[in-house]
Amino acid sequence: MPKVSSDTLWELAAAEVRSRESGGVEEDGGEATGERTVFLIGSKAGGKTSLLLRCLDRDEPPKPTLALEYTFGRRAKGHNTPKDIAHLWELGGGTSLSDLIQIPVTPLNIRSLSVILVLDLSKPNILWGTMEKLVEAAQSQVEKASSQAQRGEKAKPGAKSQTSVHLPARVLPKDYPDRDLISPFPVPLLIVGSKYDLFQELDSHNKKVVSKTLRFIAHYYAASLIFTSIKSESLMSKMKSFFSHLAFGLDRGKTVSGDPTKPLIIPAGSDSFTQIGSPPANDVDISSLHAKNPKDLWKKVYERAFPPESINEQRELKDPAKDPQYKEPLIDAMRAQKDQELEQYKRNVAKSWKGLQLES
Repeated sequence: MPKVSSDTLWELAAAEVRSRESGGVEEDGGEATGERTVFLIGSKAGGKTSLLLRCLDRDEPPKPTLALEYTFGRRAKGHNTPKDIAHLWELGGGTSLSDLIQIPVTPLNIRSLSVILVLDLSKPNILWGTMEKLVEAAQSQVEKASSQAQRGEKAKPGAKSQTSVHLPARVLPKDYPDRDLISPFPVPLLIVGSKYDLFQELDSHNKKVVSKTLRFIAHYYAASLIFTSIKSESLMSKMKSFFSHLAFGLDRGKTVSGDPTKPLIIPAGSDSFTQIGSPPANDVDISSLHAKNPKDLWKKVYERAFPPESINEQRELKDPAKDPQYKEPLIDAMRAQKDQELEQYKRNVAKSWKGLQLES
């Protein structure tokens, strides 16, 4: 009988533990455990659920997302091997429920986290505002969770005094385009322009403004960018590649398309400010806009072409029970009955108090 190798199960387990303790994090956010977290945020009714179901190959009708929802995906790596697991969170309500970002973004999953920002291309007037608020809210929570994770590691018995590598700060290659001019999002970020079929109905100049602006934003945050539509199998195939790259670490493909007349497909690191060019401001002198920085300049140019709508999602009704998209006839009828009973009770109580005041 051959001698058993010294690489026993215990040796392999010890090596795995050492790898985790040393901060063994993959380049795009995945850990050696085979579990990753993907957080979807974006435009209200922008198609996040539909895109997610298609990426998971689930043949079921999409339902409006109520606040924050969780699901998961699994992928077999091979015969008799543990499956990779992707924890998938989706935030509904556009920007109105951004406070809930703190729930899926925690110190426990920060090293395996990636974010997908879905922007509705058919509504360019609210696109910048949606992007800006959600990116800022997500970045703030990621940084907070990172700080908490680092403090937790340092508090462990026997922890090293040096700065821990458990922060998910992305270290870009030295040859990354415009490395010193951009502000990388702290975890892998994918920006998805949804409803490309409706976007095609815009005139050529407006499409150019949206396309160039999103290229700038994606490059500024060191994010990947893709335009897609659930009505196009070819575009959804490419979208699935990007999703599987974040969720399971698969190859995202090498396709790159920066032509504004076609759907944009630009993996992170494939663009540059030189290729993007200057903001498309044909009717105004850019120097007269008094921008504080390049991002502010692009914002001013974009909002000249697409003035932001005055309706703020924060002012919208936040009670899902009164939102028509969540209609449930039986439940709504019971709710109406209970509301009437409550109003009657309030009136009776008010009368009794008035009677007591008169008697006194």
